[in-house]
Amino acid sequence: MAQRVLGVLLCLTVHETCHGLAAYALGDPTAKRMHRLSFNPLHHIDWLGLASMVICGFGWAKPVPVDMRYFKKPKVGMAVTALAGPVSNFILAMLLLFAASLLARFAPAGGAAFWLFSFLTSTAVLSIGLGLFNLVPIPPLDGSKVLFSVLPEGAYYTLMRYERYGMVILLLIVGLDLGGSHLSGAIYNIYLWMAGVFF
Repeated sequence: MAQRVLGVLLCLTVHETCHGLAAYALGDPTAKRMHRLSFNPLHHIDWLGLASMVICGFGWAKPVPVDMRYFKKPKVGMAVTALAGPVSNFILAMLLLFAASLLARFAPAGGAAFWLFSFLTSTAVLSIGLGLFNLVPIPPLDGSKVLFSVLPEGAYYTLMRYERYGMVILLLIVGLDLGGSHLSGAIYNIYLWMAGVFF
């Protein structure tokens, strides 16, 4: 359980911080003003969302505030900011597996090394899963902001206003386990590919 909690904290924190960093790089200082450009988990964690992620495999953090009016091209800026979260999770997974491969090669065998190896590999799976799940194009997930960015202006802003209702759809999908096997298969295949790079 401790491994899973620590892994979830790491994955969610990296995900949300990278949203904020991307927005800041594109000219939006909102996250910086609210002290969200931080790798301190306490700045990002929604405790109910954390508990749900640990227990159910579906959860959330406090969304990083983004003001698209600061972006030169608002729709493109939102899409890039949204993509930064999932991309950071895939990069994190690669780094974790690289560290695990070094551990397997050079660390002396023992309980501590086994615990750390298990933590690194299981957290890589979590990170891949979080990245993939957020690419699903259903509001408020990141994939929806990427998809919406190709829509006409009127349709874009209309859908953005109603994105909070997407959470109901997500809860139904998760509760009914619709598409769960496909997501699990994709996570497994990406994990195998990444692991194959280092092992």
